[in-house]
Amino acid sequence: MERKTARDFHPEVLRWFDLYVHGQVDRRGFLNGVAKYAVGGVTAMMLLESLQPKFAEAQQVPKDDARIKAKFVEFPSPEGYGKVRAYLVAPANASGNLPGILVIHENRGLNPHIEDITRRLALDNFIALAPDELSSLGGYPGDEEKAVALFAQLDQTKCRADFVAAANYLKTLPECTGRIGVVGFCYGGGIANMLATRLPDLGAAVPFYGAQPSAEDTAKIKAPLLIHYAENDPRIDAGWPAYETALKGAGVKYQMFQYPGTQHGFNNDTTPRYDKAAATLAWQRTMDFFKKNLR
Repeated sequence: MERKTARDFHPEVLRWFDLYVHGQVDRRGFLNGVAKYAVGGVTAMMLLESLQPKFAEAQQVPKDDARIKAKFVEFPSPEGYGKVRAYLVAPANASGNLPGILVIHENRGLNPHIEDITRRLALDNFIALAPDELSSLGGYPGDEEKAVALFAQLDQTKCRADFVAAANYLKTLPECTGRIGVVGFCYGGGIANMLATRLPDLGAAVPFYGAQPSAEDTAKIKAPLLIHYAENDPRIDAGWPAYETALKGAGVKYQMFQYPGTQHGFNNDTTPRYDKAAATLAWQRTMDFFKKNLR
């Protein structure tokens, strides 16, 4: 079956889907919102189904790939939710200690897509750790809609403490050099920005279409940033001018790239919002950035 892209959907359908995946409308709200765009034998439910993630089809690195060592771990987070479950992946034949990368998921917890990204990083010779912020609620439930609903129940102050604890856990692993970076997507992009304000020894931060910190917090950033934005993402892009001003005012080293014609979530290769050309370029830039700043 031919894979659909964002160009196969009316922009308003994509806007409603963005609201839906961020918990701003429920399933019924989405279906009602897109009903008038369901034409030619296509129903609103069919539109929703075609936009939902297809994890198996997008997987790049199998769970049992012989080139990696993957396991689930738990680390303490006394100021957060007490303990957090995470996916830890390293190259199978690593020689010596390696830098670490913290992988921060979207607002659905540690789903198969984020696990796959974590394995991809290990193949680039990093130790990668992906916490599941839904740990305190039983973990990622295997259903995206249920995951969004669970995510809305979380105390974000505790969540931020959990991610700080994750960074501290990663950099103190015996197999890690102690030099770490962070990459995050959507919600995770906002957390990547946040961690840059909270961790003065962070080696590098790469937020993909993430919410921006305040100007006061931006002044605390010491790590270099590589910032990725979509062109058609008004909810997130609206925060960039103030962030740019604050970054320049604080003398933070950063690069920002905005990818023409892309939608929020363009790096996520499980949905039609994925843009292969932009995602490939953004990921290559990300890998080059981490290799430059963490090794």
